[in-house]
Amino acid sequence: MEVFLHHIYEYEKGIRNLILHTISKKYMGLIERKLESHGISYHISELKNGNINVFFGDESCIQVIKTINKDSLTDYTLEEDFILGIMLGYDRKKQCERYLKFKELRKEKVS
Repeated sequence: MEVFLHHIYEYEKGIRNLILHTISKKYMGLIERKLESHGISYHISELKNGNINVFFGDESCIQVIKTINKDSLTDYTLEEDFILGIMLGYDRKKQCERYLKFKELRKEKVS
């Protein structure tokens, strides 16, 4: 929970616009209450392993996550994965390199 609370701090200080936090489902009620008490938009996806992915941050970012509408990150297309990485604040150059690498690997599998 310490990391989760630090993520709230980072969001409120404007360090990040979107956060992805993975945690045990047993904390879901506490997480929801905390985010609601801070007036922070969020979206929760339940994972098969008993954890949850908690996306929280700016409303427009949460709407993009809801529009993608996939519970598992492994179901994201390469383009959706790229968009998510950029939204989470990952290094843009590395995201571009990662996208191109995976795009090339997919091309090789098709050939």
